[in-house]
Amino acid sequence: MEKSGKPTLRVLYLEDDPGDAELVHETLAADGIESEIIRVETEADFIVALKRGGFDLVLADYTLPSFDGLSALDIVQKNWPEVPLIFVSGTLGEELAIEALKRGATDYVFKTRLSRIVPSVQRALRESEERNDLIRAQEALRKSEAYLAEAQRISHIGSFGWDVASGRIYWSQETYRIFELDPASEPTLELVLDRTHPEDRAMVQQLIDRVVNERADFDLEHRLLTPNGSVKYVRVAGRPSQGESGGFEFMGPVSDITERKLGEAALQKAQAELAHVTRVTTLGELTASIAHEINQPLTAIVGNASAGLRWLSGDSPNLDEAREAIGRIVRDGNRASDVISRMRALFKKAPMTREHFDINEAIDEVVALTHAEAQRSRVLVRTRLNRNLPPILGDRVQLQQVVLNLLVNAMEAMSGMEEGRRQLLVSTNKITDKKDPASATGSSADKSSYVSVEVRDSGPGLLSGSLAQLFTAFYTTKPHGLGMGLAVSRSIIEAHGGRLEAFPNDGGGATFQFTLPLVRG
Repeated sequence: MEKSGKPTLRVLYLEDDPGDAELVHETLAADGIESEIIRVETEADFIVALKRGGFDLVLADYTLPSFDGLSALDIVQKNWPEVPLIFVSGTLGEELAIEALKRGATDYVFKTRLSRIVPSVQRALRESEERNDLIRAQEALRKSEAYLAEAQRISHIGSFGWDVASGRIYWSQETYRIFELDPASEPTLELVLDRTHPEDRAMVQQLIDRVVNERADFDLEHRLLTPNGSVKYVRVAGRPSQGESGGFEFMGPVSDITERKLGEAALQKAQAELAHVTRVTTLGELTASIAHEINQPLTAIVGNASAGLRWLSGDSPNLDEAREAIGRIVRDGNRASDVISRMRALFKKAPMTREHFDINEAIDEVVALTHAEAQRSRVLVRTRLNRNLPPILGDRVQLQQVVLNLLVNAMEAMSGMEEGRRQLLVSTNKITDKKDPASATGSSADKSSYVSVEVRDSGPGLLSGSLAQLFTAFYTTKPHGLGMGLAVSRSIIEAHGGRLEAFPNDGGGATFQFTLPLVRG
């Protein structure tokens, strides 16, 4: 039927009497239904007309000389089920009419009561439209489900539903793929726990017990152990809602995050390698000064050992002098050992660890380690440390690396200045009510109290426009080096929940400051 202008009903009429077809046309027209009726008498013409298409309705007599209405009904039902068929017959009895309806006919009208053709046609068209709407909706739903399944497959994100009362669990196809299970198998909590990595099962079971009891949202990352022994990482999130049965159920996504986890592990390893390379680079810059730092006590040890031998030899050994020499040997040996221990701790390759320690003591050790370099560079190093600071929580070695890098950079920056103007101040303090520097240490951090560490030099200051690039990887103004020291230092401070910044000083020089959150208790 045309949808624009005056609607015209296109009808295929299986009828051997042209007069009956004309009568139907007139009856419809009398009620305002414009129609175009194509009349056929044989099976062959009936099928050819249907194949041409475009019909809104099929009318059929029950008996014809070479064909019958029930056979026509079977053809329509098999090949064009969307087209309604109404029997219009003078020989159709009640029993045959009921049989026709059972086999799929929309309605039947007796020729002796042809006035019923109008409401019958209207009902047939209405039901046809509703049926077509349903078919279109089902097709749209099928496409939507197919698109969703493909999107889940590409993104490695499945979905689940869990009816807590019945225990039934529903998985999408991608969830089956993530768990590497046959879609024919029925998912259960026992199956989920069996696939969960043995080291994570207790955690997953505790979460299940808690969210069922509290009916709370959850978001969990854990490992799966696949049948071939490999490990997958998944993220499962759920939200409770009212179920159809009156109980409650959980629904949510299931994500395969294996690639992300492996990438994070590789990034952490690369960052650790980079931090180690940076420490070794800094060690290279300090090698001559540290060698001098160690050579002094070693020279003293050799001299005192020689003197001790002289005082112990001969007929009248001088025991008092020998004891003093041995004491100096022990003292200088401890001094050399202390320098070596600090070097080994600062430049060893080790994963990040957190401990409570005194930041001032850690800074004292770094300043002592750079003492010889400061003398060689003719730099006056002073400290102004607040000795009332509480311990901080962090990686002592990594934070010492940051301080060492800032000290070495400052000494190099002042290398071309007059000796009397080369001054370096290291200070610590406690600050409060500072803007939260994106703490990464969790809820235990006191977000209003911080330890501040400043390294202030009297050098030439920061180059114009360099602040924006100062902490960028591989950016450097030095004639040598990787340009990674400040970039690594900032990443270390941010990993501790703090912030590393640089400021030009009034009157020249620069200040590098980093803050670390204090921990309650």
